Amino acid sequence: MKAPDRPRTGPVPPAPEPAKTRRLDLRERPQLWLVPTVFVVVVLLWEYGVQVLGVDEYVLPRPTQIVDALWLQLTNDLFWGHLWVTTQEALVGFAIGVGAAVLLGTFISQIKIVEATLMPYIVAFQTVPKVALAPLFVVWFGFGLTSKIVMAAVISFFPMLVNVIEGLRAADADKIQMLTVFGANKMQIFRMVRLPSALPFIFAGLDIGIVFAILGAVVGEFIGAKEGLGYLLLQTNYNFDIAGMFAVLVVLSVMGLLAHFVIRLVQRKVAFWAEDTKVIGA
Repeated sequence: MKAPDRPRTGPVPPAPEPAKTRRLDLRERPQLWLVPTVFVVVVLLWEYGVQVLGVDEYVLPRPTQIVDALWLQLTNDLFWGHLWVTTQEALVGFAIGVGAAVLLGTFISQIKIVEATLMPYIVAFQTVPKVALAPLFVVWFGFGLTSKIVMAAVISFFPMLVNVIEGLRAADADKIQMLTVFGANKMQIFRMVRLPSALPFIFAGLDIGIVFAILGAVVGEFIGAKEGLGYLLLQTNYNFDIAGMFAVLVVLSVMGLLAHFVIRLVQRKVAFWAEDTKVIGA
């Protein structure tokens, strides 16, 4: 008769744990609750502080009044026309400024004689307050879209230019030397080393440049325009519609935030290895 098997006395392997779903830990990302909390606190203090202190609505309207004015603007077809005009001016001017900055920045960073010749003029022109050029552009290009596009292009040009130059200069010298030893030409070095190293700087310039382009378009509309959000701001100011002014400012802020998030989204896809690059040449 066969003896029964004795139970094993060795350690029992632990049972496999069920797959854990990844939970959102607010301690790791406190901004997820700090940002809305600060917003709610500021709005509440603003709403009730204005009432308690008896501040007139022509000086500082309450947030609820601003929301009402914003809804009034959003339900008005004329407002969307003004929004579209400013958006056109900012985007076209931004595209022109970025294109010119990329081309000129590439030449300056790669050709020393171009850098030695043009940099003194660029530095001198950069010291001029760009906003002060708006009246001159209106005289040259008229009260239409062209003067605002030129203003948006000029004001977004310099942050982009400086970031392109610094980004192309930041290429790893060891990688360039290694590729040179292996027989790579200048175009191959530019494509494989200089351009990837410059991409984070380029996106930093794009991030601030798009905001500056919106600013340039609005400033141009301040000087002389018959349509656009800058023109709408002036109209609400003339009518002492302070809540309406705040409503337009909210729309401009949202435009800047949306543009910023789009640039950051594209950066995460294209230059995901360096998302924390600081902006240069603001």
